[in-house]
Amino acid sequence: MQKRWVEREVENLTAIAELQESLKIDSILADLLVKRGINTYEESRYFFRPALEQLHDPYLMKDMDLAIARIELAIQTCEKILVYGDYDVDGTTSVALTYSFLKKHHSEIDFYIPDRYLEGYGISTQGIDYAFENGYSLIIALDCGIKSVDKIAYANEKGVDFIICDHHLPGDILPAAIAVLDPKRSDCDYPYKELSGCGIGFKLIQAYALKNDLPFEDVSTYLDLVACSIASDIVPITGENRVLAWFGLHKLNTDPCKGLTALMNLSGRKDDLTITDVVFTIGPRINAAGRIDDAKHAVNLLIADNDAFAFEKGQIINTKNTERKEHDSLITEQALALIDTNPELIARKTTVVYNQDWHKGVIGIVASRLTEKYYRPTIVMTNSNGMAAGSARSVIGFDLYEALSECSDLLEQFGGHKYAAGLTMKTENIPAFQQRFEEVVSRTITDEQLIQSINIDAEIALQHIDAKFFRILKQFEPFGPQNMAPVFLSRNVYTYGSASLAGTNHLKMCVHQDNQTYYNCIGFGLGEFLPMINSGAPFDICYTIEENVWKEKRSIQLNIKGIRATLPVLNE
Repeated sequence: MQKRWVEREVENLTAIAELQESLKIDSILADLLVKRGINTYEESRYFFRPALEQLHDPYLMKDMDLAIARIELAIQTCEKILVYGDYDVDGTTSVALTYSFLKKHHSEIDFYIPDRYLEGYGISTQGIDYAFENGYSLIIALDCGIKSVDKIAYANEKGVDFIICDHHLPGDILPAAIAVLDPKRSDCDYPYKELSGCGIGFKLIQAYALKNDLPFEDVSTYLDLVACSIASDIVPITGENRVLAWFGLHKLNTDPCKGLTALMNLSGRKDDLTITDVVFTIGPRINAAGRIDDAKHAVNLLIADNDAFAFEKGQIINTKNTERKEHDSLITEQALALIDTNPELIARKTTVVYNQDWHKGVIGIVASRLTEKYYRPTIVMTNSNGMAAGSARSVIGFDLYEALSECSDLLEQFGGHKYAAGLTMKTENIPAFQQRFEEVVSRTITDEQLIQSINIDAEIALQHIDAKFFRILKQFEPFGPQNMAPVFLSRNVYTYGSASLAGTNHLKMCVHQDNQTYYNCIGFGLGEFLPMINSGAPFDICYTIEENVWKEKRSIQLNIKGIRATLPVLNE
């Protein structure tokens, strides 16, 4: 699929020149900083030199004092505390962090993860009943609860108190909990709004440590879990998240907890993990526990205190991940066949597919794969308790939630945000919904939104990529949302020798400009360009710059994102 190349314009020339002078770096790197909102020497120092001292005072968060006071009361009076969290990576790391920390100070504590299929997302009536029936008088809810107004009211009737630690956008009414920790509250003055759910849990234990004069090392030991949540929950890696991710990755790569060590060993990755590595190796394995079986396996892994138990739980989760991949592969193949053999579905601006036998735990992954393939708003549905349950994904710039709102009369329930959502409907409503959703999207989406774009940060010559340039570029890490790895454009390049295919459809080649600097390249899924490249004609590439490690030898490699034929220069 040919993608649209979008070159970002050079912005504040004055700020670029000042940064270039004060930091003694070239103009391209200064431009990259300005495009990240970094305009001064002091902002650059904050960006390039993350420090734990940059973390905000947790008591700036609304209700933090109430939360700590209630936890201290529970500890003093030997109340039973239940740590409650969602079944995904953010939820399970949140629970593992909070439970492990509080367990060192209070023995009457346990954790609870709702069943993905029987209870669904968030705080459940079953979970509250479990707490009440087993004598838990305080629940600390992580990564969920901000919209659970009715559930918290029910808990209050039962005499079960709640502390909510969430990072999702609140509704018009806050739950009547003892404390509601959420930087996105309109009345919360906490300086940074984009923490993950595990990040909120981290601020909670940081506050407890400050109040009780505990060393910061008692808190920082869990930063590897925070880094996993930041990576897997796709939150911005800016501000406080950048500090937490930087130190969290350092912890993950030097002294990870026993559970993460087991997962890294089982995945074949043992050190130097990046945010992207976490997303593609650790995250899917933790998620697989809740998708295929029970997310409690993930928490038990992450709180493991001996190697043998951690390895045992890691093997269980690794097996579940293998099952997840098998379901994912089969369902994706079936969905592609369903679309590719139906000219009407191919011609649409939406993808809506249903099969009652598909595994509910992986339909969100399949929806993402179909969106990547056809690049249009996509919904994948299966049967769940007699209803059609679906996961929806959108394309950049198109508001999926708004489109679903226009189909709400055909839905039993739906929720989510601009780019991802979940929904349920009666199975007999599927044909009408397919038609309505297609009509709504066709009316509101632009042709440009249906073409995937590559955003290019700067054009450079290959010889510009020297050791100093790459060394400074490395300091832009960790990369992630709102701090993505810069994409560069180089025009009129040639292959050195012949390009070849690696695996099924991955391109390997060496490129140069004017027989000067040579760089090895990898282009995942770009095998279709092999004939053009080997024709000997010049071409343009856009790419990120990365370090390739092979048998302990390190070298610079270009990760190709797009290829196109070089346009001939027209004489005026």
